[in-house]
Amino acid sequence: MVTNVSPNTVNRVICDCDDCQAFLHQLDRADLLDAQGGSDIIQIAPASLSFVAGRERIVGLRLSPRGLYRWYASCCRMPLGNMLGPAIPLVGVLAQALECETQKPDDLCGPPIGRIFGKYAIDGVPERSTRLNPWRLARVMRMVLGWRMGGQTWRHPFFDLDRASRAANSR
Repeated sequence: MVTNVSPNTVNRVICDCDDCQAFLHQLDRADLLDAQGGSDIIQIAPASLSFVAGRERIVGLRLSPRGLYRWYASCCRMPLGNMLGPAIPLVGVLAQALECETQKPDDLCGPPIGRIFGKYAIDGVPERSTRLNPWRLARVMRMVLGWRMGGQTWRHPFFDLDRASRAANSR
């Protein structure tokens, strides 16, 4: 279940990175990539995402030691979310995971605001997708800061606060 989702409370981008592509290929879910190999990602606050059933089917992995944390449902191999780690309160959810009979991602979140990591795109680099976009970076930083200050970091859908705190303190 996703709450507090609107064009003003989320960041929606198409990510062409090779890590997203590799993850979906590993899950045998390349059908979720667009024609250029992009993933439609909606970045939300961790507390906005919860699971009402099937938690025992959530599987996590990282494709490399420093790669994103990624989760999927073992039953249907549907990607559920990705993130840098518990210290950065931003969960990327595939738009297809939010799609239902009554609402589409465009209705909930508005259209994607751009593409990122375009150098990994298939059949050419999408326009304005390879350079750092200061406006998009500022938007994400504002959202993350707002989520931290607004207490939307914890209850986290994938990390336990006590275990995350112990892991951070043991470094």
